[in-house]
Amino acid sequence: MSDTTENTPANDTERTDESAGVDGNESGTDHGNVNTNLSPNADRFRKQAIASELREPVTEARNLAEKLGLEPYPVNYWIIDYDEMNELIAYGGFQSRYPHWRWGMQYDRQQKQGQYGGGKAFEIVNNDNPAHAFLQESNALADQKAVITHVEAHSDFFANNEWFGLFTNGRADQTQVNAAAMLERHARAIDEYMSDPEIDRADVEKWIDHCLSLEDNIDQHRVFERRYDVDGPNGEIDDDLAQKVGELDLSEEIKGEVFDEEWLEKLEETDRAATFPEHPQKDVLAFVREHGKQYDEETDRAVEMTEWQRDVLDMMRAEGYYFAAQKMTKVMNEGWAAYWESTMMTDEGFAGDDEFLNYADHMAKVLASGGLNPYSLGMELWEYVENTTNRREVIERILRVEGITWHNFADVVDVDDVLESLEPPDAIDEIASETLESLAEVPSEWVDHDALEAARAGEIDVERYPWKVLRYEGLARRHYSLVKRQHRGFLSRITQNELERIGRYLFDDARYASVDEALADVEFTAGWDRMYDVRESHNDVTFLDEFLTREFITENDYFTYEHSRATGQFHVASDATSDVKKKLLLQFTNFGKPTIAVYDGNYNNANELLLGHQYNGVVLDIGQARETLKRTFELWGRPVNLLTIVKEIDEHDVEVAKRRNREPEAEERGKLIRYDGESVTTEDVPWEDVEHLAAEDVDYDTKPDEWLA
Repeated sequence: MSDTTENTPANDTERTDESAGVDGNESGTDHGNVNTNLSPNADRFRKQAIASELREPVTEARNLAEKLGLEPYPVNYWIIDYDEMNELIAYGGFQSRYPHWRWGMQYDRQQKQGQYGGGKAFEIVNNDNPAHAFLQESNALADQKAVITHVEAHSDFFANNEWFGLFTNGRADQTQVNAAAMLERHARAIDEYMSDPEIDRADVEKWIDHCLSLEDNIDQHRVFERRYDVDGPNGEIDDDLAQKVGELDLSEEIKGEVFDEEWLEKLEETDRAATFPEHPQKDVLAFVREHGKQYDEETDRAVEMTEWQRDVLDMMRAEGYYFAAQKMTKVMNEGWAAYWESTMMTDEGFAGDDEFLNYADHMAKVLASGGLNPYSLGMELWEYVENTTNRREVIERILRVEGITWHNFADVVDVDDVLESLEPPDAIDEIASETLESLAEVPSEWVDHDALEAARAGEIDVERYPWKVLRYEGLARRHYSLVKRQHRGFLSRITQNELERIGRYLFDDARYASVDEALADVEFTAGWDRMYDVRESHNDVTFLDEFLTREFITENDYFTYEHSRATGQFHVASDATSDVKKKLLLQFTNFGKPTIAVYDGNYNNANELLLGHQYNGVVLDIGQARETLKRTFELWGRPVNLLTIVKEIDEHDVEVAKRRNREPEAEERGKLIRYDGESVTTEDVPWEDVEHLAAEDVDYDTKPDEWLA
């Protein structure tokens, strides 16, 4: 496991050593459509032929997804070519973004990866309602079907994960997301500023650069609020009016016409006196937007930002909050999509017999990609959630059998016999047209009786779509995880400690005369139900914190490694659960970026900005920090300071450590980095000046306060 973090794209993409993809939706129903991009006739006709071939897979993938309990946004699928795919990936999955050099750089990188790095783009999907998925026309049919099932799961995650709801000011609400329209408005507005003869185009692009240097310095654990959500007229706060004003997304010019300038100035003074800030503020972009100025080189002083500068700052902050949830849930989201893609393509045979080997190769490359692979890690963790839940459900039932306790469980329970009893009945395991009558022998809640009648009448092809005659409960029984070949050892790995933990806290509300009687009461949906609950509330940090257990780490052979100052080489540092967990969590806390907060907007009583690095054992890249301070200076207009903690090692200690074959011990020291508009200085500060920045461990407080009640 590496100390470094992996840069994640803005919207979900699928990437292997030779593939990259994104996600989308279906056609032929109310959920979405398969479309072609407007292009020259020959290309359009070719794409229309591909779209026609995909209409049934798109429709049936959505039907299967909903049978499995997924609740995706509607998805519109688009067929695009190689160049169009590279453009969309560069734009983060959207067709219109503001003018800026970064998109050209990303396009060039994506194109070179395809040409020289063995990469191929399969698809890309964006978080919107409806979602839009773009499929590359060169994909084989098996790849297209894999992408479609992958997209359906991503769209479900977008629609139901609470963290995506923070941008829409509450729970994920399917009526509120309209990201494409927001980004389109931003693109038009910035293009108009760049086209304004009174505004230098280069100044706009440079201002965007300054804003982007702080794009991850937001409070991603808070509901997104625009500036005027907190102010009201006549010196009094009117939350309802302020919220409505914010929702109108008015420009600064319009707000200036609507609201009295004296009132706005009064609010600025009140805000400055009351909170400057009263508590450390993680949303650095919001703070500089409210209190910052621009530096004017001609007068060598800070002056008020122009209307377009504040407007651009607002837009960059809004986009930062929109993309935050995707950065915070990369492992969960990709693992979720990979899990349900595999369930649909393999367990339910969505990949035909002639497509299976192609799909198996596709999936193997996705899961085998090097580095910190969010697909494989995420999928393994979701399977672990399912298996541990199912195991606990089975154990709890068996521990209620007369004569069985956690003390004698291992001696009196035959795990192989239990697994045999948990095998799905033949009637739902092998569904075919000639076996439909046998479904009458299984519990009625497992069977979709209307679909069964249609199948009997020949209206449903159960050879291709056997799942159509089952309900969610029946599919959970059909695909029960503990009896799958790769998971059959999971039940037998139950430890005595876990048996005791379960047994000690069981309510004596049901007793069984035999193991068979107990197993008859097992809730076969327990694993999936738990997965859906976790999908709704967690992000990557909380997900890893809860489920990266000693058992998981041991079974998957996780360890940490680090660079040795003594030998100059990398070496295995630890396989201890706490070390592995901490190292991995640090790569996801705050997007894997340092947490910076505003501590004082009037530092040294000179209107200087004081930032603090909330230190958790990982030091800043001082070179990058200096360059970021230069950018922040342009947004503040006055000197900018940064307090941080560094680890320093004396060269003499390094030489001594080499001779003694051990690692030198680093000393933590406080530093103040300052940029005054001309030069960067770094000075030592007493430990008591930075002690408040040091955390004893990783900060796991990663949910809004109202979620913790």
